[in-house]
Amino acid sequence: MKMQRVTSPHVKEPAPGTWSNCRVYGNQVFVAGMTASSPTGVLGDGSMYSQARETFTKIKHFMEAAGGTMNDIIRVDIYVTDIKQREDVWKARREFFTGDFPTSTLVQVAGLASPEILLEITAEAHVGCSSA
Repeated sequence: MKMQRVTSPHVKEPAPGTWSNCRVYGNQVFVAGMTASSPTGVLGDGSMYSQARETFTKIKHFMEAAGGTMNDIIRVDIYVTDIKQREDVWKARREFFTGDFPTSTLVQVAGLASPEILLEITAEAHVGCSSA
């Protein structure tokens, strides 16, 4: 079995020699830290909720490209710049998962790649493991 890089036409790939957005080994999917950033700036209206929606949408694109669904995600790690806005993150998360939600870590950090980015999310999944 060989590890492979998975791409999505909906998510810009990083520059060569930096990192991979998504790698798959067997039925395991690993999605790198995603944010609401885009080539034209940060997507959404600048709120934690809108950035969380944009970020979960990117993760969904990778899961679909890997042959899975959002409900195949077992774990997410969420890094936020303001823990007081966690309810906005949870609200967005409820729009992308059903049934038993993935295990999750939510941590406040001092900053992310640029000041306008409010959160970053990583995900790990096993394609085909969900019943939904």
